[in-house]
Amino acid sequence: MTNKIIISNKLKKFSKIIKPEGDKSISIRWALLASIAEGKSTSNNLLRSEDILSTLDCLRKLGVKIKITKEKCEIIGNGLNGYRYDGNLTLNAGNSGTLARLILGLLVHSNKKVKITGDKSLSKRDFFRVSKPLEKFGAKIVTNSGKLPIFIKGTKKPKAIKYFENKGSAQCKSAIMLAALNTFGKTIIKAKKSRDHTERLFKYLKIPIKIIKKKKIDIIKITGKKKFKSFHYKIPSDISSSAFFIVLTALSNNSKIIIKNVNTNPSRIGIIKILKMMGANISFVNTKNYKGEKISDIRVVSSNQLKAINCPSSLNSSAIDEFLIIFLAAAKAKGVSTFKNLSELNQKESPRLEWGSKILNLIGIKTKTTKDSIKIYGNPNLEVNKRIIIKNFLKDHRVFMTSVIAALVFGGKWIIHDKDSIKTSFPSFLEIIRTLQK
Repeated sequence: MTNKIIISNKLKKFSKIIKPEGDKSISIRWALLASIAEGKSTSNNLLRSEDILSTLDCLRKLGVKIKITKEKCEIIGNGLNGYRYDGNLTLNAGNSGTLARLILGLLVHSNKKVKITGDKSLSKRDFFRVSKPLEKFGAKIVTNSGKLPIFIKGTKKPKAIKYFENKGSAQCKSAIMLAALNTFGKTIIKAKKSRDHTERLFKYLKIPIKIIKKKKIDIIKITGKKKFKSFHYKIPSDISSSAFFIVLTALSNNSKIIIKNVNTNPSRIGIIKILKMMGANISFVNTKNYKGEKISDIRVVSSNQLKAINCPSSLNSSAIDEFLIIFLAAAKAKGVSTFKNLSELNQKESPRLEWGSKILNLIGIKTKTTKDSIKIYGNPNLEVNKRIIIKNFLKDHRVFMTSVIAALVFGGKWIIHDKDSIKTSFPSFLEIIRTLQK
């Protein structure tokens, strides 16, 4: 069976209601916290992607009992220090940076050495950002020059720390927060703004946490050694997955879509703010609060013409996973769009800033890039009439999905390799695409 797709026709107008799969960030965090809660936690709509399956597999190896059915997932937590496993354990995080970095935080109290590995893409990413602060708790960590594989052996008495997280990395911040759960005393994190699902889950679980919000940073104080009970969570749809259909609709002719039950947490809606600045017709309806998270239906109507923007860097952290598809919107906007301070893009599954520029160049859009910025010279009348091949992108699911949207919007004959890459985050992506064509 071939692992590539061929797209030769633009998408015709459509009007649909869709419901993408569960939020990946919350799915992983639910599983990790459920594994150290006391008792049986359950979830509905847990994302069934490879990243989540890797998470559940790692937890099973740590001695956690898990039952997963079509309707729900059950995890039996044994408390803060409830992991039970033999020595010389290897945990394979697959492609998931969230899993690999966050689970290190839960192992600062481990009494046996654990090895963390991952796939080719994950093994290229920076882990100093988590190993350095976690060493301050007292854990012994050996990295491969800041990369995987990593060996960690915890300490019996992790100590509370003070740390300045200056990259705007929610994964780094969350790893420190999870490590703080096992310490006596108060851990204080001065953190550059980033997505805050972990903070919201801590509050919902009544874990002692205090957050002081300032203009550019949050000060987070966590008191450790506080047990918490098991919990139920109905996972909302993922806005990062929804982003592809938001942009597809905005760039298509005479089309509209409603995306149901999406997590619209304020720290995740940078893409909505950016697209609305460009003139996209997007609105939230049926908004409600669910266990500290905002949930909405997202309504999108085709835009007559988008305009170029100078994107405020303050929106970067809340749109960091969506910039590839945002660049595609800028390609069809009138004028020159500028995006700056995006070095974090190259810390993802592939060097995404480079790939964003490459895709645009292939379809005939001029770009100017530096190591952390891109200028995009938009063309509202762009039509592609040539063959384009996308391959060798480290199986980055977002490169694959962005390429599919580009093919459906701009035309041409596209041969896009590694379609299995979507299994890491959005297995039903192509299935939903097909429903738009019916």
